[in-house]
Amino acid sequence: MAAELGRLTPRDRLLLDLLDQHRTFTTDQLVDLAFGSVGRARNRLNTLHSRDILDRFRHYQRPGSQAWRWTLGPVGAALLAAGRGEALPRPAAVRDATARLAMSPTLAHLLAVNGFFVALTAYARTHPGARLTRWWNEARCREACGNLVHPDGHGVWSDNGPAVPFWVEVDLGTESLGRVVGKLTGYAALPPRRAYPVLFWLPTAAREANLHTHLRRTGVPDGVTVATAAADHTAASGGPAGPVWRVVGGPDRVSLAELPAPVEDGDAPWDE
Repeated sequence: MAAELGRLTPRDRLLLDLLDQHRTFTTDQLVDLAFGSVGRARNRLNTLHSRDILDRFRHYQRPGSQAWRWTLGPVGAALLAAGRGEALPRPAAVRDATARLAMSPTLAHLLAVNGFFVALTAYARTHPGARLTRWWNEARCREACGNLVHPDGHGVWSDNGPAVPFWVEVDLGTESLGRVVGKLTGYAALPPRRAYPVLFWLPTAAREANLHTHLRRTGVPDGVTVATAAADHTAASGGPAGPVWRVVGGPDRVSLAELPAPVEDGDAPWDE
């Protein structure tokens, strides 16, 4: 470990922190987050894997090969633990955690949530003035919201203007629309300083249209701003950063940076 400390680059440390917070990324996601070049990414990731700083897994598929999913390796996990003054994890325990993640039924959802924030980070890298200034994982969101609601993630986004905080719910089409809409009750119970817009990132335009039809019947709780977008028709519009968000009750689609930021009573700013 002492030898590895002297060999880690700032980008390596960034990768360790990201994997510690968000558990796993695909190769392409790490390219967008930290490299910008597939060749450089593969070379460095393979080097870190050979030194047990990172680990990886993928499922068999035919035809072709599934992209690697990257996680912390035993040495990487030990370095992070040492930095926090914690007991060093046993290598077998780190391998077991990777195996459980590889077989987790929520893996696809986790990668989709991470992919949403990766897309924002990639956009910011090529658009001066755009920035993702906060990115919380599900566990951090639960700490902030208690048992009221369990967002998939939270971010703060700006694009040459005021910062806009948001909660995000990534939908893979596996839940009933009634269950999806039912989550809004918890958001309505959050304090004003946490009353961020709630974004539903949906898999298809058809799913989005059906959700709006459902919301017209049920209504949106007072004090909650809801916006939706469909992943299958946003690529040509800048991804989730672009003018793809349909605010419930609004006439037009707007960009993420144009969503309204919440204010507390007395026009105090939201919790930054």
